[in-house]
Amino acid sequence: MSNPYQKYKTTSVQSASKEKILLMLYEGAIKFTKLAIKACEEKKIADRGYNIGRAYDIIMELNNTLDHKVGGDIAMRLEQLYMFITDEYTKANISGKPEHLHNALKVIENLYQGWVGAIEKLKKESEAAGNKGAV
Repeated sequence: MSNPYQKYKTTSVQSASKEKILLMLYEGAIKFTKLAIKACEEKKIADRGYNIGRAYDIIMELNNTLDHKVGGDIAMRLEQLYMFITDEYTKANISGKPEHLHNALKVIENLYQGWVGAIEKLKKESEAAGNKGAV
């Protein structure tokens, strides 16, 4: 791996926090879903299939990492949303209709924004707790 960009990319993923990795996965799913939409609109079947496949794999990885014992009801609801998204990907891949990808994208973007907000809130709470002891 002599490519400096590839080395940087690998290092940034390996050293990222769990929260950052989660956001990176969502960002990847959003990116590949948008590329699949573009491919649908341009009637590029191979590109559509490739990008749907990449997005699908990311969503399945997110689903596979759910801990139902710890997450309980939230994990169950996330699993339902992930299954909806993967169903939409399958429908889009079969039909070639971008509407299914738009449906999936709305859900992914909403989840992403929710995670961004939750992570920011946790950081603020953690910083506030840390500052209380520094008086």
